[in-house]
Formats: sequence, C-alpha cells, structure tokens
Amino acid sequence: MANFSVDKNSCHIFSSFQHTSRYPTSRKNLKTSINIVHGNCLEKLKEVKPASIHLVVTDPPYFLDGLDAGWEKGKSDAPRNTGSVGGLPVGMKFDLKQGKRLQSFIGKIGDLLFSIMLPGAFGVFFSQPRLAHRMATGLEDAGFEIRDLLAWHFTKRAQFKAFSMDHFVDRMDKTEREKIKIKQKLRGRKTPQLRPQFEAMVLIQKPRDGTFINNWLEHETGLIDASVSLVSGFSPSSVMLVEKPNRQDYNRHLTVKPVKLIEHLIKLFSLPGQIVLDPFLGSGTTAVASINTQRSCVGIEIDKNYIEIAENRVKEGKK
Repeated sequence: MANFSVDKNSCHIFSSFQHTSRYPTSRKNLKTSINIVHGNCLEKLKEVKPASIHLVVTDPPYFLDGLDAGWEKGKSDAPRNTGSVGGLPVGMKFDLKQGKRLQSFIGKIGDLLFSIMLPGAFGVFFSQPRLAHRMATGLEDAGFEIRDLLAWHFTKRAQFKAFSMDHFVDRMDKTEREKIKIKQKLRGRKTPQLRPQFEAMVLIQKPRDGTFINNWLEHETGLIDASVSLVSGFSPSSVMLVEKPNRQDYNRHLTVKPVKLIEHLIKLFSLPGQIVLDPFLGSGTTAVASINTQRSCVGIEIDKNYIEIAENRVKEGKK
C-alpha cells in the first residue's frame, strides 16, 4: 500500500490508540486510513469522539452457534454450529430468551453508537432473519429511526436444514410395526426450516438536524446515492443479490460477508473520504471494502485471531 499519508480526522477519533494498528492510504489525492482496534467494543466505543462517524456497517453476534456476546465459542448456552442439543438437531430447540438477550445487548451498543455518529448518519446491521425484529427494537430503543429492512439474497451453498423425524421415531419405545405406522402418518414431514436464501439487514438512521437538505449541507449525511446499483440500469433495491464468498485458506470466519456487498452498502450510504465504523470487524471485510471505495475505516474486534486475519487482508489487499 503506497503513500503512507494520514487523515487526521479519521486517525484521531479515538482518545488513545492503544492496541491499535493503523494503515494510512492515499488514492487519487484522497487521504484515508484503516484503523484496526483490538478490544471489546463495549469499552472501545466509549473512546470514540462524539459525532465523528459517518456510517456504521456491522455483523453483530446473534447469540447463535455457541457464540457469546464477545463472539467467542464455548461461553454460551446457545446451540453449537454442529452436533445436537439434548438429542435435538441444531435449530430445533429455540431459547425464547435468546431474542431478549440480543435486544438488550444491541441496545447497549446502540446507546454507545448514538453519541459518536453524526446526525443523519446511517447504520446497517446484519441479522439472522428470525431475530431481526429484536435487533431493530434494540436500536430503536437507543434513539435510532428504523428506515428499512434490507435483504442480502444468495442462491448458492445454502443448506436445507430441515430435519427428518425418522430418527426420533426409531428411538421411541414402540414396536417396529407401530413405528412404521407413525412414519406413514408423518408422511415425511420435517422440522420448520426452509432452505435459507437471504440474511436480513436492519437499516437505521440517527435523527437529522432539521431538514434533509440542512442536514446534508452541515454534515453530508442522511441522503443516499441513488446512482449506485448492483445491477446496471436498475435503481438500488432493498434486495441485494450477491453470492456467498468462498472460504479462503487464510480466512475461516464463520459468517464472512462478500466484499462486493459491503462495498455496495458503503457507496450507498456514505461519501469517499468519510469514516466507516465496524464495531464487530471480524476478519476485516468492512476494512477491505472501505479501502476499495476510498473511505476511512475504524474496525474493532475482540478476537486476536481475526485481528491477524484482518491486518493481513488490509496489508495484502486480499478480498
């Protein structure tokens, strides 16, 4: 990455830069920087200067697949990514408190984000579809306007997770003849899990200062770039078809997002040179997309392994 110029506005939004990796960049005379911060965003967001962030794009933990609020395995009561829970396959046993825990957690994140985002600034939060309402409610309780529910649509490598009942019938204390009758009565019915082909994205906006025009003239936030589209000749849509990325040897993140999709979101809701924040940076997709779209990025990540992957992707320009 050539020309190590530094944009002071993006590099100094933190009160301190302890445990922070900075990657200044300069393209076409537009100075930007990528700042990767190791730590818990519940703490690190408190260090960000008020009204300094133009856009938030992030994929928070949903308390699924055995991951806790720190995005760490083995510290949650949620079902694991593989195997079964209490004899039931993953996805069949839902914890009714799960959504409430997510809402509470996202509400705390929202409270911190509200003060550091500029008036009119947008935020895009990825969510498991059945929990999107909890994600939205937590953010709305923090003071944000819920502008839309977007959909990341994909068609490939989407596993049909519905589970047959035959295994459970076989384990019943019944005669073989009775089991056959039960299976016939079930007629091949499976658990209520359709093949997933989209992931929800909650679009939020911090309330504006005055009108849309006044807010834009003051902060250059609050309006979208309607010329940006994933499909040439079509206006930007709330359904965005981008195939899932292939997992690379250097990047084994559980929920990695396609760079093309994040680039599209960044171009829709921000301007070149502005600052994009990802408080759950993961393996660094938002940072890579920010470089490609000439935005500065601040990414916070609690997992050291993902920090290393993100830093390598930024330095080597890996997709």
